Amino acid sequence: MAVSESTAQRFRLQDPDVRLMLQVRDDDVTAFEELVRRYQQRLIAVFDHLVPTREQAEDLSQEVFLRVFRARKRYEPGAKFSTWLFTIANNVASNAVRTLSRRKEVHVTGGSDKSIPSPTLEHMATEASGLMPTRQVDQMERAEIVRSAIDSLNERQKMAIMLCKFEGMSYAEIAETMDLTVKAVKSLLSRARVNLKANLEPYMQDGAAPPRNN
Repeated sequence: MAVSESTAQRFRLQDPDVRLMLQVRDDDVTAFEELVRRYQQRLIAVFDHLVPTREQAEDLSQEVFLRVFRARKRYEPGAKFSTWLFTIANNVASNAVRTLSRRKEVHVTGGSDKSIPSPTLEHMATEASGLMPTRQVDQMERAEIVRSAIDSLNERQKMAIMLCKFEGMSYAEIAETMDLTVKAVKSLLSRARVNLKANLEPYMQDGAAPPRNN
């Protein structure tokens, strides 16, 4: 779909990452490296909840940037850069999850490569601390509890929560990223929040330690 000049100009003026991507379109390698620096860890944090290992999350992040670079000549600033980037990321994630499902690989959390809380988990764990029992619960334990709760969600709920809570996207931006209607996004997020609350409720009530994988 063609992007009107007024729309393109608006995003050029408002979004510095769009301006960087336009430089990438003109084969500016330094601009591409700057976009990687700005978004790599954010992508890994999202993928980290969708695939079994941190290594796979890093590989998917690299795949996203590879697609960005390959698509640079076709790039038109019809949305915020982050919306465009995470649309690619959503497609990469969906393909990866389908592949893992076909291989019948089991998503096991709490592995050694995920033992350090990501910034995403640390943020959510800090918020969750107000709902935790009165006994002291350290940051690592809160992060493990929150990870377990997030990992219980299905793929689409995880993606919607991550985009809303940690990327700060509007319903409209999430809808564009995930190829959904705004109404569907609201419903998806509502179900995800209900499920998260239900999964965190046991720890709120009695302070039980999170289940550990054997």
